[in-house]
Formats: sequence, structure tokens, C-alpha cells
Amino acid sequence: MAEEVCPTCGLPKEICICEDIAREQQEVELYTDQRRYGKKVTIVDGIDASDIDIGDLSSELKSKCAAGGTVKKGRIELQGDHIETVKDYLEDKGFTVEIR
Repeated sequence: MAEEVCPTCGLPKEICICEDIAREQQEVELYTDQRRYGKKVTIVDGIDASDIDIGDLSSELKSKCAAGGTVKKGRIELQGDHIETVKDYLEDKGFTVEIR
């Protein structure tokens, strides 16, 4: 059985570096928003969903922050104020993070 090869970088799928490169090139914006009844929401914006699985990243962030959340309009929304936790986690994963 032949190994699957990534069409972008030409490496086998197991050691493909496309997602790592995509992370380094993206600048992610982090901010909080206030919703109904004074509830805060942490928003992660600027992630290119074509290069990175935004659903998996959302699940990881929800687990890390112990909060609920969703993916809407290409951005991740987490319930509560988790700016520092999300910033540290995304920087560890290789993203460039800007807080506004």
C-alpha cells in the first residue's frame, strides 16, 4: 500500500509541515466582546480555515479553558474571558497572536 503524499509540500502525510507553516504565517486576533446580560465572550479571529482545521482547534481551546464555545463566520467564540489562556495556548501551537 502506497503512502499518501501531500500535494502542497510533497512530503508523506504523517510528516507534512503545511499546517505548521500556515500557523506561523497567520496573525490571529484575540479580543473580548460583551453579550446579552453582561456575559463576556473571547473571540479568536483571523484563522484561515482552509489551512487549519478550525473545528479541532476550537475543541482544544474549549477543553483548555473549560468553557463552552462555537465556530461562527470563521472565528472561534469561547464563553467567558480567557484572553491569557488562549494567547498562551495559541503561541505554544506556533501562531502569532495580537490582542486588541
